Amino acid sequence: MPIKQVMTDQRVPVKIWTDDVDDKSKQQLTNIASLPFIHHHVAAMPDVHLGMGATIGSVIATHKAIIPAAVGVDIGCGMVACRLSITGNDIEEKSLKKVFDQISRDVPVGRAQHKDDRALVDAAKPFENRLDVMTQKHPQLLKAFGKFSKWINQMGTLGGGNHFIEVCLDESNQVWIMLHSGSRGIGNALADYFIQLARADMERWMIHLPDRDLAYFPEGTEHFDDYVEAVTWAQEYAFQNRQSMVDLVLAGLRRHLPSFEVTSEVVNCHHNYVAQEHHYGANVWVTRKGAIRAREGDLGIIPGSMGARSYIVRGLGNPESFTSSAHGAGRRMSRTAAEKQFSESDLAKQTEGVICRKDKGVVDEIPGAYKDIDAVMENQKDLTETLHTLKQVVCVKG
Repeated sequence: MPIKQVMTDQRVPVKIWTDDVDDKSKQQLTNIASLPFIHHHVAAMPDVHLGMGATIGSVIATHKAIIPAAVGVDIGCGMVACRLSITGNDIEEKSLKKVFDQISRDVPVGRAQHKDDRALVDAAKPFENRLDVMTQKHPQLLKAFGKFSKWINQMGTLGGGNHFIEVCLDESNQVWIMLHSGSRGIGNALADYFIQLARADMERWMIHLPDRDLAYFPEGTEHFDDYVEAVTWAQEYAFQNRQSMVDLVLAGLRRHLPSFEVTSEVVNCHHNYVAQEHHYGANVWVTRKGAIRAREGDLGIIPGSMGARSYIVRGLGNPESFTSSAHGAGRRMSRTAAEKQFSESDLAKQTEGVICRKDKGVVDEIPGAYKDIDAVMENQKDLTETLHTLKQVVCVKG
């Protein structure tokens, strides 16, 4: 489907790929479009919903400036998926329950991290020197890191909230593993530190913004290059974090499932990040806050909520979305609202057939709290094509 709405009441238009967008999200989009360095237009994906400063599900191209809060506090958050050589016919349900327990033991979730004797040092060590350089230039970061100073122990850990690890079956009954995670506590600390610096810069320069979370770093100013280094570091750390978890999950699966190989179909993509790209005749910074890159031929992952379908897609390279697409179903209600509206019984019904937690600690992640993933996919037929449709049989959450 083409663009559903265009808002034209600011400096640049806002192009929206859905009719399902609330007034607060529209106001955030309007605020972004009013900034003097926004390039050409703002794109809002079909899963767009309220975020911090910038809407989740937005794509923001900027001339010579970056908005740290638009990139987000989970820098480099994204997805990885890989297809295995076995099928659902090769797996017994009792084996899947063992897989659930094994993954839960091997991959720390929530705020947990690996103990020193199990830390993935080889995967984390390549990041050490660059982080040391950052902390030497910004010694306040050491205090900001706090309990996350043992960032090496966070490598290969899931986190909480909407992060997950799943075993899925596709339309051909082929087995996949899929997971969602980012740069963990260390990425969050870096993000928060630079967001605070950007706010302080705005106050120092007496720049008035429609939202303080739209504070930005212009190119050539004191903190711009340092932020680019920090965000690049965190994005690369997030990418490796996901790959490290894949390795742990595959090792766990091999203990309980028939012998298998990983096929050539492996996808690892960010959906909270910033990158330099060329669009509409200019080299710009593109911030995707809850959106994936979908250039022609790019492979991507668009997950539904636990209990719903997920999709492996190929980008169509639509220039109007800055070659981007949705990153998932998108929330339709807050966590607090979900906890008030739904019960553990509701969660059990909506996740029937999935081996997962069904306790009150994850009620806020109930499928009913999210938009309809199939409606999201219908609204972006001009952005991606579907290669595989996945349905989870195991879901591990933080």
